[in-house]
Amino acid sequence: MLYLANNSTDPYFNLALEETIFNTGKHGETYILLWQNSPSVIIGKHQNTLVEINGEFIRNRGVHVVRRMTGGGAVYHDLGNLNYSFIQPAGEQIAPDFEKFARPVMAALAKLGAATEFSGRNDLTLAGKKFSGNAQCIRNGRVLHHGTLLFDVNLDDLEAALCPDQAKIASKGVASVRSRVTNISSYMSRQMTVHEFKETLLSCLAEDQPLTQQELSEEQLAAASALAESRYRTWDWTYGQSPPANIKREKRFTPGKVEAWLDVANGRIRDLKFYGDFFSAGDPAAVAAALTGLRYERSDLAAALACLDVKQHFGGIGQEELLEVLI
Repeated sequence: MLYLANNSTDPYFNLALEETIFNTGKHGETYILLWQNSPSVIIGKHQNTLVEINGEFIRNRGVHVVRRMTGGGAVYHDLGNLNYSFIQPAGEQIAPDFEKFARPVMAALAKLGAATEFSGRNDLTLAGKKFSGNAQCIRNGRVLHHGTLLFDVNLDDLEAALCPDQAKIASKGVASVRSRVTNISSYMSRQMTVHEFKETLLSCLAEDQPLTQQELSEEQLAAASALAESRYRTWDWTYGQSPPANIKREKRFTPGKVEAWLDVANGRIRDLKFYGDFFSAGDPAAVAAALTGLRYERSDLAAALACLDVKQHFGGIGQEELLEVLI
């Protein structure tokens, strides 16, 4: 088994690197990666991004949002979380087998004093609380299995980032199932940092299957960087791939209440209607028409609203206030 050391904490690059190894790694070889991301929400391939994130928290805290290549639910990463990836020949495997790949990690954690259990479809738990979610992709005779290991994650931030705001959203995407979560560090036989945990976990895994560390080549790094730029950093990949969603948002201001009913598909506003008990000297439908077709992205909406007399159309309610209603 080859261990590929990767010290990057850039979620866009890290997901691109994982896919690069999956696509171009030597056939017949098994790879393992242990890696971390700076604060980010990683969206499942088939999910609606808008449904999974708390947009206001994400913007205010500078949390990255990126879609991955595997299915399953949204997960939160920060530097207290350790991700693991196995990439190997699929053999006869044609359907996901999460427990098979989780077993070595569970065995390693047992050596560190953490009695884990495999739960449900693809989770690992401690005392009934989830600390690891897992996902897989099988393609071209290879399987990629990756999972989170919540070691010392800020659980308040995790809950805030993954909890959608008060918008009422009906989506055709695959919604995440919220679970009670916990950190592995609370169950360890001795205290350690996440870096020490990473090194110890690697040593435990090596006891059952010999590991050889291999440096990433310049070609692999260049290919991963290119893929990160062409796909993982793009709005189209993370938001534009989202299934349709019907969104209702509302907010009350001194001049009255404003409701926005949006139909969003592929990350763009397909239809928009405003309702409320405000008084208008203009026509809110004109504002709706100006926003229809735009990306459902705060910067795009703000740029369009800057060209309109929003207060006239909404009885004194201004651009920033209307943005609070919309997104």
